[in-house]
Order: sequence, then structure tokens, then C-alpha cells
Amino acid sequence: MFNTAIRYCDRCQLIKPDRCHHCSACDLCVLKMDHHCPWVNNCVGFSNYKFFLLFLFYSLLYCLFVAATVLQYFIKFWTNELLDTRAKFHVLFLFFVAAMFFISILSLFSYHCWLVGKNRSTIEAFRAPMFRNGPDKNGFSLGCSKNLREVFGDEKKYWLLPVFTSLGDGSNFPTRLVNMDPEQLTVSSQNEPAKSCGPSQPFPTRPLSESQNRLLANENQWPEASSEEENVKSDVKKHIIVTLES
Repeated sequence: MFNTAIRYCDRCQLIKPDRCHHCSACDLCVLKMDHHCPWVNNCVGFSNYKFFLLFLFYSLLYCLFVAATVLQYFIKFWTNELLDTRAKFHVLFLFFVAAMFFISILSLFSYHCWLVGKNRSTIEAFRAPMFRNGPDKNGFSLGCSKNLREVFGDEKKYWLLPVFTSLGDGSNFPTRLVNMDPEQLTVSSQNEPAKSCGPSQPFPTRPLSESQNRLLANENQWPEASSEEENVKSDVKKHIIVTLES
């Protein structure tokens, strides 16, 4: 990614955009591929990543609802207050299944929420994307709020609805400043505000070199030297006039 080499897929015979990977299970290239999910029998990528997160969120709420509604019957079963029928085994099985799925889905959903906040995929979390300055896991991170909007869109009212609102086209992604020299960043932040040379080309103020500083120092000394020479010349003229009069 963002290096001089062009990424090419030998299986699909196509040029792979940035963050695109070939899925061996689906046998095709997936834009911004995250992983292949066996639960939905499909690849999770740019086109359905929001739907995958909503699927986890809806499943999490459903498991919580089932566990909460069966909890009272589970307590009665534990205290031997439930009638001795076959339903008590169904209640016990349903509660444990809902609780176990809730814990597993909560861990997976929390992990993907962390990935969204960092603007990473599961593949990029284990293998950092390559840029001109080398691998960088935070190369696509634009801040937590912008990372959320890149997946869920600008309209917050559609975030929890199964509607495609992700930003971008899946081929081009904005990146943070990874190509600028870090020493230049520190120097530009310490300098004064940039001087504009035209409306669209700002240039930072450049410090004076040592030779320029010396020249300015010599220029400041020149008026003092000239004034001393004038005083010496006036004293000499006065001395000559005094000698002639005498």
C-alpha cells in the first residue's frame, strides 16, 4: 500500500486497490477486506462491514433480552420453586445458551468497535499496511469521530438502521500525514504563523542564517563607527584652526 509497487492479484487477474485482499474461501478480491465470516457464509468488507456490526449489535441485544426474561425462571429452578416438569430443562438450557452467546458476542463486538475507532481491519491489526515510510498500523486513522463516520456515515439517524451509509468508494481512502518528516513537523509547530505567498501557497517563516545575522550585526555597528569617525575629523579640524590662529 502506498509504495512504488502495484499490487496485482494473480488469481483474479486484476489490480488490487489499497486495503483490498483476495479471499481464498470466496475466491475473489474483496474491497477493504476484514475477514471471512463462517456464521454469515460471506466475506466482511467495505460493502457489508456496517451490516456485520449491526448484526452483532442486534444479536447482543437479543441474547440479553432472552437471558433477562428467563432469569426469573432460572432462579426458581435453582431454589427448587419451579414445578417438576420438562420445561425446567428447557429453561436451564435456554438461559445458559443465551448467556454464553452474550459473552462471546460481546467480546467480538467490543473488538470490532475498537477496530472501527482505530480505522483498522482485522487483517491490518495483525499485519500493518505498508506506506512510503514503512509499515504503520495507524496510517488510515483520522481520529475516532471521523473513523466512525467513515463506516456509519454522516447522518447519525441512520447509524442503527440496516441501510448502507458508509463513506467512500472502497478503493481510495484518506490517510493521515505519514510522508512528512517528523523533524519538519516539530520545527513548523515552533515557528511563527506561516507567511502566505499567494492565496494557496503558504510558506513558513525561515530563520536567518549565521552569515545574515553577522551582516545585520555589522550593519548595526556601521552607524556607530561612522559617528566616531566624524567626531575625530571635527576634532582634527578644530586643532588645525587653533594652530593657525596662534
